[in-house]
Parts: sequence; structure tokens; C-alpha cells
Amino acid sequence: MKQISSMPPLVFAGEARSLQAELGRVASGNAFLLQAGDCAESFDDFSADTIREKLRVILQMAIILTYSVGVPIVKVGRIAGQFAKRVGDIDLPSFRGHIVNDPTASEAARIPNPERLVQAYHQSASTLNLLRAFTKGGFADLSRVHAWTQEFVASSPEGQRYEQLAGEIDRALGFMRACGIEVESNANLSEVDVYTSHEALILGYEEALTRQDSLTGAWFDCSAHMLWIGERTRELDGAHIEFLRGVGNPLGCKIGPTTTAEYLLELCERLNPNRIPGRLTLISRMGADKVEDHLRPLLRAVTDADHPVVWACDPMHGNTFTASTGRKTRHFDDIVREIGGFVRAHRAEGTWPGGIHVELTGENVTECLGGGDAVSDTDLDDRYETVCDPRLNARQSVDLAFRVAELLRAFT
Repeated sequence: MKQISSMPPLVFAGEARSLQAELGRVASGNAFLLQAGDCAESFDDFSADTIREKLRVILQMAIILTYSVGVPIVKVGRIAGQFAKRVGDIDLPSFRGHIVNDPTASEAARIPNPERLVQAYHQSASTLNLLRAFTKGGFADLSRVHAWTQEFVASSPEGQRYEQLAGEIDRALGFMRACGIEVESNANLSEVDVYTSHEALILGYEEALTRQDSLTGAWFDCSAHMLWIGERTRELDGAHIEFLRGVGNPLGCKIGPTTTAEYLLELCERLNPNRIPGRLTLISRMGADKVEDHLRPLLRAVTDADHPVVWACDPMHGNTFTASTGRKTRHFDDIVREIGGFVRAHRAEGTWPGGIHVELTGENVTECLGGGDAVSDTDLDDRYETVCDPRLNARQSVDLAFRVAELLRAFT
């Protein structure tokens, strides 16, 4: 940690402030948050291709949502730092993420290794360099929407629907060129901002990357643009809330079905006492059968207290179960049902369903059931590659973006 504290910051305070300003627009109902990426990043599965394919899916989803809903999409990746996982102990010490130990099932491999903190820093730096190159170097150019379609997505019904949308965008760009607008030189059409985020779980690592902003004098956690607190570490008098309330980054907090209005109002006061729009994102993870009834009183309480929060839906963690094959999984239909309940709760309370927070990959994995490919229990062993939780594959992710767009149209 002493070594990391002397290294350059991974992100900069000005970038975190820019994200907070964009999230402020989400809080006011004028933009939508797409937060997506791996459940936990791996040291073993690290390559430019993997990062590019993950970014490609996020860009595809953002294009679908922007074109269909008509509001800017704030893109935040669960990337470049999502290495740690919180788990309980079993006879063999549990694997706690690549930033702590090795996943090999041996006592020696499960001993925490502090050098892995340094390796996580360097891999995060490399990932950020690639993201910046891709998003500013032409890969994210709007004229390339056709090129973002992987073969296995293009051959699916969801991919064909995306191709149709891409064709409409191409025709719109052609119209703009015909009107004399310089499409190719317009940065708004050729570059995008993609911010990074992860759960601030290992506080020593976060503290080692905390820097004082030379412009404002405020402190920022420069490991990521946005940090969030998990459902199991959000004690009001706990270390995670105490640490994060002292940094200037935009923050998130997961809230489950047991969350009370009283607790939530105190949480808002702790993390955003000055009521800064975009400072705090509340990420509900209720479960498809609970979200509508459990969320509505929380929406009402926070609105009545005038807290300008971003409301986002994590439809993954409340819908996890063990399949007949013994694999941990989620069903695509439950994910869509939870987002539907989330949207209905907001419609009933007159608030804005500000975003989604999903675990996905750009690879053609078989980890979540259902979707266009109708992944079944017996398919899970084909390509079950996650380090921890099951992720949506590229086809399922594109399909989800279309489903979310349909649910949101009533608000725009």
C-alpha cells in the first residue's frame, strides 16, 4: 500500500467531477445511467480483445437506449478495479478475488498476497489506457455502429434488430452530411466518455489511491471515477461509509428489500449532506417479486426529504439461484421482470427510473438462463467462465437494452 500510494492516480479529480455533473442530469430526469461490466475482473483473463468486446457491448446498449429513449446515456463500466469479492469462510479459505489471493483450491494459494494489490493497480492502469484509446481514437465513432456487431450477435434476432437500428442511424448521418454538417469532425459523434467504477471493498487499497485535488483542495479516491458500497458493508457506523463520505467522487450504495425508509434517509444524510445532485446513486437490488412493493415507500421518503439521488436498478443480485446442475445462475426473464417492477414503482410515485446496473461480458458465455438463445440448465457447463457471479452474454445484453428502452418510453 505504501508503494501504491507513491504511484500516479488512475483517474483524475476533474474526471470524477464531470461524471458527477452528468449524474446530476440523471437525478433530474434528463439522462439515463448504464452501469455495466464484470462481476469480478480476473488477472488470468486479461487482454485487449476482452476489454474491447466488453466496451463494444456497452456501446451497443447505449446506442439502443439513446436512439429509442431520446436522452443522453451516462456510461459507467464495472471495470479497471473490480477485483475484490466479499465471501464467507469455508474449510478451505474462500477465494476473495484476484486482488487478494489465487483461485487455485489449495491452502497456499488462498493465503492473501499483498503483491496482488500492486498487480491490480497495473492491470487497472492498462485497462484505462485501452479504454481511453478506444473511446477517443475512433472505435466509438457513431459511423461505426455496424462494425460493433459481433458475428454471434449479428446472427441472432436481437442482432438483426440492432442492425436495423444501425441502418437508421447511418441514414440519419447521411442526411446530416447532405445538409452540410461535418459529421466526421464532430467530437460528439466520434468520441464518447466511459467512466469506471467498482465496489470499494478493500479500504487499504482505496486509501492508498486517495489524492488531494490541486484545484479544489478536496480529496478524491483516484482508483475509479465512481465507488459504491455493497449491501453487506453499508453499516451507518461502519468503515466503508466513514471512508467514502470523505472523498469527492460520486458514490453508489446497494439497497435490498430489508432497507427501511429511516435507514435510507440517514444514509443520504451521511453520504450527501449538502444534497449535491449526482453525488449519490441508490442501487436497488430487491428481487423481481419484491421490488415494486418494497421500493415505493423508499422513493416516497427520499423524494419528500428533497434528496436529489439517482435511482438505479441492479436486477441481477436479487434473482440469483442454484440450477439443477449446481451452477449459480440467473434467469433473463427475472432480470427483465425486476426492471419492469422498478419502472412501475417510479411511474406510480412520479419519480425517474434513472438507470440500470448489470453484470455482463462481451463473450458468448452460458451463465444466465433464457434470453434469445434460450440457455437452459444443461447449457450452463458449455461456457461457464465467470470468476464469481453469472453474467449476461452479448446477445442477452443487447436484448436487455431493447427491453429497457421499451419500458422507458412511457417516461419520454
